[in-house]
Amino acid sequence: MSKLDLSYVLPLRWSVDEGLAELTGYLELVAEEAEVIVVDGSAAASFEAHAVSWAGVVRHLRPAPELTFLNGKVRGVTTGVRAARSENVVVADDDVRYDAAGLERMARLLEAADLVMPQNYFDPSPFRARWDDARSLLNRALTGDFPGTLGVRRSFFTHMGGYDGDVLFENLELMRTVAAAGGRVLRADDLLVARRPPTLRHFLSQRVRQAYDDFAIPGRMALELTAAPMVALLAAKRKWPALAAVAMLLSACAEVGRRKTGAGRFFSPTIVLLAPGWAAERALTSWLAVGLWVVRGGCPYAGALIPTAAHSMAELRRRAASGGTAPGGTAPGPKAGRLVGAVTEGLDAGAAAPA
Repeated sequence: MSKLDLSYVLPLRWSVDEGLAELTGYLELVAEEAEVIVVDGSAAASFEAHAVSWAGVVRHLRPAPELTFLNGKVRGVTTGVRAARSENVVVADDDVRYDAAGLERMARLLEAADLVMPQNYFDPSPFRARWDDARSLLNRALTGDFPGTLGVRRSFFTHMGGYDGDVLFENLELMRTVAAAGGRVLRADDLLVARRPPTLRHFLSQRVRQAYDDFAIPGRMALELTAAPMVALLAAKRKWPALAAVAMLLSACAEVGRRKTGAGRFFSPTIVLLAPGWAAERALTSWLAVGLWVVRGGCPYAGALIPTAAHSMAELRRRAASGGTAPGGTAPGPKAGRLVGAVTEGLDAGAAAPA
């Protein structure tokens, strides 16, 4: 069977290899369908172990040494996309699990778009995964979710000079950069791609970092920051019916997201009941994110302190119009002048984190 015209790029940096066997099995399946490139920033011993496990299956590369982004994942993505032999490229986190049908669909969608945004869901789905799935359902209902995998056309990526890697919310930065450069962005809410749930330790470590991401979407961040004082005020005044109404509204929104584009078979109905709890968590962690910025000047991530969540569309359009060079990239060409699909608040509204 012939392979798809598709390259699969996995940026990786592991400190422990507990999931190596399972990941290797997955990469072997992907390699039957597409070229697989793993850009591995792991320590030397782990890198060598990975090279042995993946020999003959993947192209195993180190991140390009000239790339010095604060966010190491962007170093991996940029190296991998540059090295890809196919025009159509899937970029995916190490917990993402495509099947053959999903890869084939992504390849088809990239024939008509410069960037494709699928929808993730957790499989298996322990409680911590359902908790984060509640966030995904709210996003689907209101603005669209932000997946851990994207499809991108290699020619457009190089045409725009890559994207800025000195940001925390790197996927949003890539989406906005493509849109700002005139690229065609497609949100494929009906392309559902599995991902493995995080460990409990990793899940807990994500709480404040994910809240910090919302500095990139000021309207959302403002709403989250006002939520905790408002709930506290309603509770102090014993406005229990009002609080119950808010909880019911959040669950109803999550149910709208669950039913959108037939996603109900991938998300359990019980997940919608967790939406109020997730919203309460975010109302608190958003204030912790503000504290991080005030006290430390940024969010710690993978050994770096990153001040900026993502740049605003206005800033990225200014860069594109001026023909500026993206960090670590090449000067972009003329604007293509195309932007379609559901480019919602997550792409088109918002500014960089305070600097």
